[in-house]
Amino acid sequence: MHTLGISALTHDPAAALLGPSGELIAAFEESKLLRQRETTGIPRNAIQFCLEQAGIGWQELAGVAVAWRPLRAWTRQAWFRIKTLPRAPIASGYYQARLLGELGRELNNFRILRLMAGGDRRRVVAFDHHLAHAASAFFASPFERATLLTLDEQGDGLVGRIALGEGTHIRPLRHIAFPHSPAWVYTMTTDLLGFARHRDEHKTQWLALQGEPVYKNLFLQLLGARHPHAPRLNQRYFRRGFAQRLAFSPATLAALDLDPRAPRPGDAAHRSRIAASLQQACSELVLALAEAACRHTGIRQLCLAGGFFLNTALVADLQERFGAEAVFVQPAAGNEGTAVGAAWLHFYSSGHRSRAPAPASLALGPDFTSEEAKRALDNCKARYRWLDTEAEKLEQTIRLLQAGKIVAWCQGRAEFGPRALGHRSLLASPWAPYIKENLNEYIKHREAFRPFALSVTAEAADRCFDSPGPNLSLTTLARVRPPFRERLQPFTLPGDRVRLHVVERTANPLFHRLLQQFGEQAPAPLLVNTSFNLFGEPLVVTPRDAIRSFYCSGVDALVLGNFLLTKE
Repeated sequence: MHTLGISALTHDPAAALLGPSGELIAAFEESKLLRQRETTGIPRNAIQFCLEQAGIGWQELAGVAVAWRPLRAWTRQAWFRIKTLPRAPIASGYYQARLLGELGRELNNFRILRLMAGGDRRRVVAFDHHLAHAASAFFASPFERATLLTLDEQGDGLVGRIALGEGTHIRPLRHIAFPHSPAWVYTMTTDLLGFARHRDEHKTQWLALQGEPVYKNLFLQLLGARHPHAPRLNQRYFRRGFAQRLAFSPATLAALDLDPRAPRPGDAAHRSRIAASLQQACSELVLALAEAACRHTGIRQLCLAGGFFLNTALVADLQERFGAEAVFVQPAAGNEGTAVGAAWLHFYSSGHRSRAPAPASLALGPDFTSEEAKRALDNCKARYRWLDTEAEKLEQTIRLLQAGKIVAWCQGRAEFGPRALGHRSLLASPWAPYIKENLNEYIKHREAFRPFALSVTAEAADRCFDSPGPNLSLTTLARVRPPFRERLQPFTLPGDRVRLHVVERTANPLFHRLLQQFGEQAPAPLLVNTSFNLFGEPLVVTPRDAIRSFYCSGVDALVLGNFLLTKE
């Protein structure tokens, strides 16, 4: 029988489905199906997609696993607020009331989920949020034994966990209690820099590479880096009760050369210095934490999960310390990945002793047929051309790329997770003039310091880049080799680093062939790859999403299955 996994019923909900042998059949986020950046509650559409993908109903599920324990989360957070009550009674009372409201909603969601599953309470099983994070990384990794480290803002009232993975078992060792979260500090600093909290943390990461870490020691003291086994935020750097949206104390803001009455940094150089200081302090803290965890377990193979490890620069630092082959990051490291982890925890707790194969690809979302694509195109009264064969499709796409066009590439099943990996991608030739400017000006509308990723075939990766590992899912950074540095300069970060996506033939055969054939008439089988979506929206999923995004942006051409649309 199958196993359904559901992430925490708070933010970014997702669903995942395992087959009878533990293989991952489907996984997808609710936000992409609803076309909203932020969603909460039960991921009804994602659940329905997973069940339809396997052709089953609720009655054919061995169990439903949820990566959230709301009562445990409420207890831990409420206890912290009780302890802060004498220092900040108003703020503590406010948070206690809000926590009770959230608890009521989450318990009601569990009640509804049990009714959806047939009314049997035993069929819906709750797992620790951070254990689900750890399972999502360990059971997707190539390791039989590994040290597991998770970090996020807070899940189940914890902000991180250290565990030991062996075979099909995960043994919790230590946890990091709320509110001692480097991810929370990262979010607050993102807000301080004028970016959107819980959405633009990646901007802080890229901005950090532009500045000097002049405030690093301040952030190290603030983060409690003297406690590598269990980081503890230094309370004197925060407002009483860790209250208010910007909870940094006036003294902390002054130490960052900010006016406590109007704390937003004005100039770009100041913002980059703050971002760089935070990034390097977090890197040192996590390196020390990982070293301490590995000493405790005696294993230097490391699996990482939790939203904090979507920070690719941080992951690159860990790989430099531990070795690329010894570090595995869950590509869907955020809340959505816990759906997969919860499903695996339920599957292995049911007595299965052999490890299921790790997914070869993250193309785990919805697919579409030619009939569905044609119906959407005709409904939109779009002009299109049908490409009879795969060879013709590749030939026409390469012709457009060589002409300096930006091509939307919408093929097969959509990707699970936050990154486009050659199924719902915007592609362009890195050798064409003004490509970065055109992508930013007419499509992405984003800051110049944010880099675009480069996709390259696995066979050519070592010729062009010094990569710390396989780099199959855009989870880390690589360095450009000297012969290509000048040509790829618009896409490189300080230190000749680059966001690199290595494409293996087995993982994405069609995209691999496109790169390979493009490289026959170019310096390398290499394309610029960024997500196919409108500004502020999730990745496209359906043909209708793709058509709308194509006509509402400056994309030059759309290859939708075997249909070709161009703007003449």
